[in-house]
Amino acid sequence: MSTRDKQVMPDVLNNAAQKRFELDTGEGLAVADYRLSQGVMTIYHTHVPPALRERGVGSALVRGALEDVRRRGFKVVPRCWFVSEFITDNPEFSDLLA
Repeated sequence: MSTRDKQVMPDVLNNAAQKRFELDTGEGLAVADYRLSQGVMTIYHTHVPPALRERGVGSALVRGALEDVRRRGFKVVPRCWFVSEFITDNPEFSDLLA
């Protein structure tokens, strides 16, 4: 595990007013946009600023979003390729799939 992998990420926040999850690293804001309907959260877009890519920020964002989905008892529909790949690579979240 590299030093980069050991860095502590800030908490992922659910900005319900803007319907997105946010991870503010202090160097930039990564977001995951969603729609919510009848207990199903569709995550349709993620964005990590270019300067933050390849540093685990996107994975931390999606992990935090999916943990929030689980806490709320929702299911998820991954319409964003990154979220879909994350769930494939982390099967402990596959039970959340709608």
